[in-house]
Amino acid sequence: MKPAWDKLMNEYKGHAGIVIADVDCTAAGKSLCDVSGVQGFPTIKYGDPNNMEKYAGGRDFDAMSKFAKENLGPSCGPEHLDLCDAAAKKQVEEFLAMPMETLATKVQEKEDESAKADKDLEELLKSLQAQYEAATKAKDKSKEDIKESGLGLMKSVAAHRKKAKAAIGEL
Repeated sequence: MKPAWDKLMNEYKGHAGIVIADVDCTAAGKSLCDVSGVQGFPTIKYGDPNNMEKYAGGRDFDAMSKFAKENLGPSCGPEHLDLCDAAAKKQVEEFLAMPMETLATKVQEKEDESAKADKDLEELLKSLQAQYEAATKAKDKSKEDIKESGLGLMKSVAAHRKKAKAAIGEL
């Protein structure tokens, strides 16, 4: 992916409204990565610098270049109300009219909801993992019990009888 990303950065180098860059999240860029919610590497983020979204498309140059052409650049927001549809424009205007404390509280509430959704999924995954491990253990125990009940000897005797019957039939 690195060569494709470097090529994309060169394609948009010096662009007035689009920045394609990479950040080392293990060094000087760690604080930016923390604020942007980067948890694994490589992670591609795009959009409003104050509200970055995770890119989930292809990792080759053609896919990333197509995405950049179709999705990057100015978007609806307080600095570009002309790019908003009527509903989004109304929402932006409502948010602009709110006292900063109220807006900050609402932002925190939504971030808390998002964090809860992540936590709920994490708890579900832990529960599913525990169920899977218990079911695997039960399956292994059942198979061991079946084996110990004489399955191997039954198969051996059946094969022996079949072989003996075939030998008698040849006489």
